Amino acid sequence: MTTTVAPSSSPASSSRPLGLSKGPDPPRLHKLLAVPGCKANMRNDLLLLRPGDAHESEAADKSSISRHVVFFHGDIQNFQEEMSSQPECAQWLAWSLEQVAVALGRRFSGHHVWVVRASRMHLHKFSSYRNFVESNMFGAPQHGPYSPDGGALRQLRSLLVHGMERAGLPNTIRVPGGASGKFSLTLVGFSKGCVVLNQVVHELAGALADPGLSDFTGSLSDMFWLDGGHPGGSETWVTDRRLLGRLAASGIGLHAHVTPYEVRDPARAWVGREHAAFVKTLKEFGARLCHKIHFADQPPSIEKHFGVIREF
Repeated sequence: MTTTVAPSSSPASSSRPLGLSKGPDPPRLHKLLAVPGCKANMRNDLLLLRPGDAHESEAADKSSISRHVVFFHGDIQNFQEEMSSQPECAQWLAWSLEQVAVALGRRFSGHHVWVVRASRMHLHKFSSYRNFVESNMFGAPQHGPYSPDGGALRQLRSLLVHGMERAGLPNTIRVPGGASGKFSLTLVGFSKGCVVLNQVVHELAGALADPGLSDFTGSLSDMFWLDGGHPGGSETWVTDRRLLGRLAASGIGLHAHVTPYEVRDPARAWVGREHAAFVKTLKEFGARLCHKIHFADQPPSIEKHFGVIREF
């Protein structure tokens, strides 16, 4: 039975479990619609994948640390029913948000996996993360410094707090003035979704200095950039040495996984240059960095671009 998904702007909300694979302990997905963010008009739809089998669920429940992974998708990707209804998107159903959540559940065993749907999908295919970073309708970002009135980190914390409440999960996120939490956070951005991670880098120093957000920001353990790209003519990768120096000093594990589709496109040569500068600068600052070019000996293709989601 096909589940109808209301748009993110809808006031309706739900938590609907979906089983996508067969077996004694199938992964369970919960669709959470119009989850409130840090402002009343900043809502996002979420998918939550709990640990995928009985053993993992029991281990996660007993773990001293609550581990969470948050994924930000790229263009074309959407809920399965939405993609099925759009001819340009239907051929990429293997990379729907539901299927990606299941793949990430295998990659990050024992973690709760959250997939954030972009608040706007222009022409049903161009994702725009304007709730996290100022963006145009095609999703090209305009990055800015930390602001106590909004931004990527504040929006993300609000989504996770309300998402946990909707899903009936214990809220292990540290709150200002409260007891130390047991919360660990990993961020994964793919293609256009990397703009959110870039905005986090822009906000990092200010957020760590803000007593109201420092504990949440300090819970960041790892950040994964997967073949970042967007329609703007620059700032596909962060290259500001001051920002990258602070990122390296944070001790966060940094991972840059790319394919020739993004970094070897002669029509967008700046992407490859910026990626090289990102890696080189972080190495100079002694960051905890892992980087790899996947499918390096194969021609650039959108199939391999999506494929990095399974290969990283």
